Amino acid sequence: MNATMNQNPQKPVPTAGTTGSLLKDITVLVVEDNVSNFVLIARMLGFLGIHCEWKTSGYEVVEFADTLPRLDLILMDIRLPYEDGYSAFAKIRQSERFKNVPVVAVTAEASLEQMNKARKAGFDGFLGKPLDPDRFPDQIQRILAGEPVWEME
Repeated sequence: MNATMNQNPQKPVPTAGTTGSLLKDITVLVVEDNVSNFVLIARMLGFLGIHCEWKTSGYEVVEFADTLPRLDLILMDIRLPYEDGYSAFAKIRQSERFKNVPVVAVTAEASLEQMNKARKAGFDGFLGKPLDPDRFPDQIQRILAGEPVWEME
């Protein structure tokens, strides 16, 4: 296998030659209320060979995630109907099954203040919207390799 290593020796960083084989069994839960944003994210994840599931609000996100046989990453919008991303994130972290699943805040409120708030809340990363289709694949691969990604644009 051709992969470079990051600081976590258990997780190889996917490279162009290994992406398809490493990511084909990955499942990402996208918690996003805007259908256009979800379609964009789903297409970019699909391009990487990643399976994704969609939840339109933070309400009962843990119950929904429990129906999934596998969950490797959660991309969580912050501004959601019924229950915001911070409340949903807190419930995810209380779940024994999902307490170690990386959760990345994804928000149009991409400011240093929001990034610091997400960091303080315990999120594993931060991606500002609009997402850049040229950078998103690398960002996702780095996140899945265990690298914290905190980027406003």
